[in-house]
Formats: sequence, structure tokens, C-alpha cells
Amino acid sequence: MEQTVERKSFLFAVRIVKLSNHLNTTEKEYVLSKQLLRSGTSIGANIAEAEQAQSKADFISKMNIALKEAVETNYWLRLLQATDFLSETEFMSIYSDCRELEKMLTAIVKTAKQ
Repeated sequence: MEQTVERKSFLFAVRIVKLSNHLNTTEKEYVLSKQLLRSGTSIGANIAEAEQAQSKADFISKMNIALKEAVETNYWLRLLQATDFLSETEFMSIYSDCRELEKMLTAIVKTAKQ
């Protein structure tokens, strides 16, 4: 069953919240996890806003912001893995979800601009 980008981004945000909580409690890492929490949960929030866009331009703008947040989240995930806060297994699991969201959002933006 294929998930909508809105549903996928919500489930991704849940994973980000749990990961951030894990990094805070287990690893005592607060700075990077806060950045990750902000960008990772912002993806879905911007997609939800886009669903109520006032115009096509507004929709494209919100989806573009969601895409930028996904790219930023990708960065924080790679940094957390490179600094040994995430194991390779933990990283690959959530990173692949992030990349999938990026690809979905890129396709949505391209299609909306046509």
C-alpha cells in the first residue's frame, strides 16, 4: 500500500521525535538533536500547510520549504552518524525514509510547476 506524502511525513516526524528523545536521554546530546527535531518535524508541518494552500504558487512554496527541510534533516542525520551518535543500522533505516521523502517532494514540486 502506497502512503501519501502527508502520511509518510507524519510517520517520519514520529520517528524523529523518538530519535531526538533517545539522543537526549541516552547519549546526552542536545544541540544536534534539537536541530534534527526542528527540521525533521517541519517537513510534515509544511506539507500539511500546503494541503490548505490559497493558490498554486502557495502550494509550490510550501512544498519547496518541506523539501528544503528534508534536505536539512538529511544533513543532520549524516552528521549524527559521522560523529558516532547513530550506528550504521540506525542511520540507514531513518536516512532511507528521509531520502524517500526528498524524492517524493521533488516530484511533487516538479509536477506542480508544470
